[in-house]
Amino acid sequence: MKKKFFADETGFYRQIFKLVLPIVIQNLLSAAVSSADIVMLNYVGQSSISSVSLASQYANILFMVYYGLGTGATMLCAQYFGKGDMHAIEVVEGIALRFSIVISLAFASVALLIPELMMKVFTNDQELIVLGASYLRFMSITYLCWGITEVYLSVLRSIGRVTVSMALNILAFSLNILLNAVFIFGLFGAPKLGVMGVAIATATSRIVELACCFLVSFFSKDIKLNFRFMFIRNKLLFQDFVKLSLPALGNDVSWGVAFSTYSIIIGHLGSDAVAANSFVIVVRNFGTILCFGIASAGGILLGKVIGENRLEAAKEDAKKLMKLTILSGALGGLLILAVTPFVLRYATLSETAMHYLKYMLLINTYYVMGAAVNTTLIAGVFRAGGDSRFGFVCDTIDMWCYAVPLGFIAAFVFKLPVMWVYFLLCTDEFVKWPWVLKHYRSEKWLNNITRDNLFEEKALQ
Repeated sequence: MKKKFFADETGFYRQIFKLVLPIVIQNLLSAAVSSADIVMLNYVGQSSISSVSLASQYANILFMVYYGLGTGATMLCAQYFGKGDMHAIEVVEGIALRFSIVISLAFASVALLIPELMMKVFTNDQELIVLGASYLRFMSITYLCWGITEVYLSVLRSIGRVTVSMALNILAFSLNILLNAVFIFGLFGAPKLGVMGVAIATATSRIVELACCFLVSFFSKDIKLNFRFMFIRNKLLFQDFVKLSLPALGNDVSWGVAFSTYSIIIGHLGSDAVAANSFVIVVRNFGTILCFGIASAGGILLGKVIGENRLEAAKEDAKKLMKLTILSGALGGLLILAVTPFVLRYATLSETAMHYLKYMLLINTYYVMGAAVNTTLIAGVFRAGGDSRFGFVCDTIDMWCYAVPLGFIAAFVFKLPVMWVYFLLCTDEFVKWPWVLKHYRSEKWLNNITRDNLFEEKALQ
């Protein structure tokens, strides 16, 4: 008798849904904040939307840095949690904080001192440069808070405490949306600050979120947010973190910078294309929420199972995760298709921008399937087994040897119409499918990366 497609003898689906729900709520709120920015700035003007959209590309890149560091921490922490070694988790948290704080300080300094140059990378429109620079300068204060918060929340998620992480995000995102309205529209006697209001709202919410992390840490019985962990030395764990995290970090930064380069290409095709793409990014984020939530939750569960050294069970769980991914990718595409008429009805853009918006949204109805499969395998399954190198190599070749050159050639050499350039850029996820799926079937990603005797004298040097 054939097994049911979603047979669940091991309880994998029940476990993953418990993790997915809080993660999806977090991602939903994050997308809601981006949506709120765009919707509210829609009433301020097209230039405000475009400037914030371009300036936010730097935050997207920085998020990829934090996500890479968080992934390195999660890979190790999830497996050591399965092994039952909480002290190793504290050491890994400290290592991740060291990297995060140094990178955040460097990024904040650049945003504070030379934001105009940062904006010139994306556009030559002087109005967008001025608006975006004011936004970046005020945002610089948030980067340090964000870096610390992301590391701590990654560690909490790796041991299954996703509800705490969700609660903190709900607070921060809700505050962000409320303050957006206050400072954009001048509610309750506040001044109308437009683009600057978005920056103030984001900065305030990040500071509050970090304060709440310290509060959670104070009452936590297991994982603390403790800067003293940064000074614990363990040679073996540091080597493992660098070996696993740097390829993951390189992968996410390489992909993030390349994806932001798409905005550079689109940014030089005119403000109509930029404004349309601003709305598309928001809608696509909603369409990929479930996909990326499943990838994150699946990676945590697989890491724990592998840390328990149940490799055969991990193989079966990975197959179940792929079934969920395909389903979520299809649902994401249908969601984008369903909301397209509403977006087209309420967006107040120029006629040309509306034309771009319509067809960009239609392209994304199938694009999310490519993103769903690749994200689940590269950032979820492979990294759960300690394999971050494959994703780094695969994404770097795909983005920098194929997608980015293709976009530049299409836009600036052949000078193709905007929609053809956008279509070609959106082939990147499908080009790498054959190699990603082949690597998945090879099972070379399946490794128990935990160590014994970590805290003997020679390991602490």
